[in-house]
Parts: sequence; structure tokens; C-alpha cells
Amino acid sequence: MTHPTPASVPPAAIRPAVAQSLELAIILPTLNERDNLAPLVERIEGALGVHGWEVLIVDDNSADGTADEARRLSLTDNRVRVIQRIGRRGLASAAIEGFCATAAPYAAVMDADHQHDPKLLADMLAAVKSGETDVAVASRFADGASMAEWNRPDREKLSGLANALARKLTGVELSDPMSGFFLLPTATARKLVPSLSGIGFKILLDLLATSEEPLKVKDFPMNFSARRAGESKLDRAIAFDFLAGLYDKSFGRVIPTRFALFATVGALGVVVHMAILYALMLAFSAGFSWAQAIATFGAMSFNFWLNNWLTYRDKRLKTADKVFWGWVSFIAACSIGAFANVAVATTLHDRGLHAILAALVGIVIGSVWNYALSSRFVWGRF
Repeated sequence: MTHPTPASVPPAAIRPAVAQSLELAIILPTLNERDNLAPLVERIEGALGVHGWEVLIVDDNSADGTADEARRLSLTDNRVRVIQRIGRRGLASAAIEGFCATAAPYAAVMDADHQHDPKLLADMLAAVKSGETDVAVASRFADGASMAEWNRPDREKLSGLANALARKLTGVELSDPMSGFFLLPTATARKLVPSLSGIGFKILLDLLATSEEPLKVKDFPMNFSARRAGESKLDRAIAFDFLAGLYDKSFGRVIPTRFALFATVGALGVVVHMAILYALMLAFSAGFSWAQAIATFGAMSFNFWLNNWLTYRDKRLKTADKVFWGWVSFIAACSIGAFANVAVATTLHDRGLHAILAALVGIVIGSVWNYALSSRFVWGRF
């Protein structure tokens, strides 16, 4: 029995496979975007044609069944793939996983909510392939761009301020460093992945600030549209998230960003503690012991709320039962940290260390202990 050799295969049978080779991956980080997926795939096909691309949906375990909808689409369209992430959240980290999961030589990141126009993809890809630019960015602020359909002047002002701050602190020169729609060679992205922070929503800024060699950037004016369906996942903490990303690029190698946020919240908790303490003592003539106990409890509760909203926003506890048990666990963890704080500070003071220095060491020990326990047993568990 003879087997056909490659030479015996008609050339016509090979050409379509070559012509249809994968060239571009469109990475869609998603959270509750079920109703947006099918129409967006149709729009991408209208912009790029039938072949040469894939859509990689990286879903943060959406409650609305986005991952199931992506799998349904992939049953009849092999250009659609899905990564359903359990216990991991965030647009930046989703984009990173997309870069590492595709074999396409070029990758684009865009939103799944139809605010980004797929018609720009062809020109963006051509510019990067030709070597005209290293990164093609769809810009809301370039000449010819429009945000009239978005109709959110408050967000426009916030984006403009963030852009100015990003350029000043990172040296990145482009009209919209906060853009969430860009395209670059996948190899370039994967080369930078080990050094990326993966924090927050703005992966483009992370990529540009991380590259040791300046990357050439070309802006493509974008008509930034209104969301087609669903609700935006960006709340008021996005500004805090942006600052956290800038901090990480500047000082994250010295002090971990999440610990720095945790410590900042702790410092605010001290202010809350003192406010409650003096209010009880002055306004209600409460004894110090009772006032101190109530102030401690109040500060711990404040710290839990703020950490849940900001520091651990990617792991935020939302349902009533998780919030309650997370709060109980946080109080328990901080009580242990408080004991460690007092024990270490007292020991050092008894051995002759100045009271202020002993207290500072105790605070640091207690903070590290609280951070380690709460990360593992509060937001890591619930």
C-alpha cells in the first residue's frame, strides 16, 4: 500500500490553506458581555474579511454566561476561541494571557462593548506589518477623532488628565496612552510580558513604559462610540487603579504595589481611629479603654471596606455573605496583627530602643502580618 507524498498533493489543495493562514488575533477581555459577542464577530468579519484572523475571548468568569456564549459561537466558527478565567480578574492580565495563548504573529486588544470600531484594524495591521510603526493605537484624541457618540464629557476630562500625567511620568509621547484599542507584533508583547505589572485596566501604558527600547507609535483617529449593550465595568476606583499602575512602574520593585496600597489604607485608618477616639472622649465623655476599643473596631471596619473597594478591587467581595465573613476574617486577622505589633514594640522598648522607633517597628511588623493574613484568608478565600 502506498501513501501519497507531499508532491502528489495537488497545489490547488495547498494554496487555500496558505491563503487562510492565521495573521491577527483580536483579544477581547470580557466581563458580562454576552449580548455583544456575536454582533462584534460579524463586525470584525466585515472589516477584515473571512480569513486570516481569530477572536480570543478572555472572560473573567462572567455571571451572565459570556464564556458559554463564546463556546456556542466557536462550535460553528473556529475563528472564535475562549479562555474562561477562575479567580483571576483585570483587563491588563487578560490581555497578557491572550498574547501568550495565540500563535498569530500580530495581536490587537480591543473592548467587546462596540465602543471600538473594528474598521480600523486593517489599516492598523498594515502599518505595523510594513514597519511604519511598532504599535498602532486607536486614539480618542488624535486629529480627526470623535467622542460625540460617547456623550460623556466627565470621562473625557478624566482621560485627558490621565494622558497628561502618563506622558509626564513615563515619557511616553502619544495622544492617547490610556487607549484600550491597539495592535502590535505578538512577539514584541510576549518579550515584554515577564516585566509587565498586569495591574489595572491600561495595558498599553504598561507595555510602552516597560520597553527598554522606545517603541514607535502611530495614532489612528477613532470614533469612540457608545456601549452597545450591558453596563461599564469601570467604576470610580479606575482613577486609583491608574495611579497604582504608575506607582508599580516606578517603585513596584522596591515595595510591592498591593502592599503599598494596603499600607496607605492603614494610614487612613489611623486617622479614622483618632477621629472616633477623640469624638467619643470629648463629646460623650467615654473612658479611654472603651473609646479605644470602639475606635479600633471602627478603624478595622473602615480598613476592610476601603481595601475591599480599592486594594483588592480585582478580587472584590460583593455578595452579602462573602462581605460579612470577609469582614469577620479581616477583624480576626488584624487582631492577631495588633497583638504582634504590641508584643514586638514592647519587647524592643524594654531592651532600650526609643519608644517612637519601637512603635514604628511594631507598626511595620503588624502591617506585614495583617497584609499576609488578609491576602490569604480574606480575599484569597472568599
